Amino acid sequence: MGTTMIRLHPKNRVLGWIEDRLPWLSFLSAHTTGYYAPKNFNLWYYFGSLALVVLVNQILTGIFLTMFYKPNALEAFASVEYIMRDVSWGWLIRYMHSTGASLFFVVVYLHMFRGLMYGSYKKPRELVWIIGMLIFLALMAEAFMGYVLPWGNMSFWGAKVIISLFGAIPVIGDSLVQWIMGDYLPADATLNRFFALHVIALPLVLLLLVVLHLGALHEVGSNNPDGVEIKDKKKPDGTPLDGIAFHPYYTVKDLFGTGFFLLLAAFIIFYAPTFGGWFLEHDNFIPANNLATPEHIKPVWYFTPFYAMLRMIPAKLPGVIVMFAGIVLLFFMPWLDKGMVKSIRYRGLGYKVALGLFAISFVMLAAVGAGVTAEKIPEWFGADANVTTIENAFGRFWLIVYFAFFAFLWIYTRFGFEKTKPVPDRVTTHA
Repeated sequence: MGTTMIRLHPKNRVLGWIEDRLPWLSFLSAHTTGYYAPKNFNLWYYFGSLALVVLVNQILTGIFLTMFYKPNALEAFASVEYIMRDVSWGWLIRYMHSTGASLFFVVVYLHMFRGLMYGSYKKPRELVWIIGMLIFLALMAEAFMGYVLPWGNMSFWGAKVIISLFGAIPVIGDSLVQWIMGDYLPADATLNRFFALHVIALPLVLLLLVVLHLGALHEVGSNNPDGVEIKDKKKPDGTPLDGIAFHPYYTVKDLFGTGFFLLLAAFIIFYAPTFGGWFLEHDNFIPANNLATPEHIKPVWYFTPFYAMLRMIPAKLPGVIVMFAGIVLLFFMPWLDKGMVKSIRYRGLGYKVALGLFAISFVMLAAVGAGVTAEKIPEWFGADANVTTIENAFGRFWLIVYFAFFAFLWIYTRFGFEKTKPVPDRVTTHA
């Protein structure tokens, strides 16, 4: 349900004077107390607000880190060590930022999965979904460039591998790689460019996209676990029968979820900031060295599913195409899914099984990309097992499952194979 801004007239003369010229209180009211959300939100609806909390954390901690960081190939690693060892509470700010990066992707992936479960990409929310996917792309770029800045050994080699992917582009590939790096290898110019993009350009893009995402959402209204449009049933005063004011009801609920989330984040920051090498890799505590390649070059965990897609295709250009296709296809979900029902609660068994396999394939590809399967294969199949052959077969199977989801969804819904349950006229309660 779209919001309608009603002009407020504060009794305070100063606030009233400002409000007549800049109606900021009216705007806030329209998007909080004046915005009606479905009354049946569940646990899955925490992750949107949590993503906003983590974004604020990343911006604030990032500002403090830039005060001491030096974007110079000779000094970058030492400046991070200085932050960790000599700056008052620098270690805490750095760990809040590095842990925040991983937690950002945790909540974003869960937020996206909720959208797939409840059909939040379907009409009239197609634009909300597309802007959300643009946020995801910008977030990936922001995270990659931030990962390079500590200038550890994995940062250096990760940058070299990822930037070299542009070399797969015919004709201009090699020139494009050198242009991005500013050199023949990741060096001072690369670090300076990534620092500028990570600290200024991409945060501005992210903030703009978040504002557009929320604006588009408040225009069409929030989806809900039943996939019922609450604006279709209204009270005499024009408010939805099944809606409640976002403030104070959901702001209080989100504060509870935020408190639990921050408690969990605090445990990680204080007791396991590297998370066993998943959040901060061991090789990144070694200064960048272009003569010492890490034993296993791999990205941070949140990039591993897409890295596995790249690895499972033998040729470089097709691998890059497949990797990007794995992201781009998500943009087309509003048009690939022709089903008349939004929520998984009322969808056919085929969709439920397909979505479950899709989620499993994403996790399995992450395991392949992170090298987990390669480590476990000798345990499962014996020391003489051909690790590469088995890992490739395993990874390619789940790669096929991942892309089969999109093909199956289009065929299943386009040609009427889906048998859905009746959708209620109004939202149901938690019970």
